[in-house]
Order: sequence, then C-alpha cells, then structure tokens
Amino acid sequence: MGIPFEALIPYGVMLGMFAVSGAALSKIRHMQNGDKRPRHSVDAWDKQMMDRDRRLTGFLRGQTDSVKAPPGFELSNPWRVEPTFT
Repeated sequence: MGIPFEALIPYGVMLGMFAVSGAALSKIRHMQNGDKRPRHSVDAWDKQMMDRDRRLTGFLRGQTDSVKAPPGFELSNPWRVEPTFT
C-alpha cells in the first residue's frame, strides 16, 4: 500500500514556511547592510575603515565623496583613551 498524498501536505507546508522565513531573513539582512552584499574575511583594516565610514555617514557600509567632513566629526575620535591612574 502506497503513502497517500494527504500525508505529504504538512511536509510541503513546513518546507514552504522554511523557504519563506529564510528568504525574509536574507532580505532583512541585505536591507540592514545598506542594500549591499555581506562582507567576508574582514580584517582589522576593514573594521577600522568601516568604523570611519560609520562615523562619517552614520551607516556602517556608507561611503561619501565629500571633501569636507560633516560637522561634529572632529569630536568623533575613534581612539579609546584609558583612564589615568591617580
């Protein structure tokens, strides 16, 4: 006796839900990344440049071609200063 096709409907629904949730998560990640593909093999230099871009534009992946820095960028120092010992 074969398997009735009604038993396969729940598996089709589960497969469809996994596909929809995976596509939705992929699209959300893509939108959060500035509509750009994700970066791979990010080293210290790339992290430093991404932090600079975030301070310049407000977005992690944002880039600007403006010659002048925006107002307030001179106070946005990336160096972390240790507290002084007294």
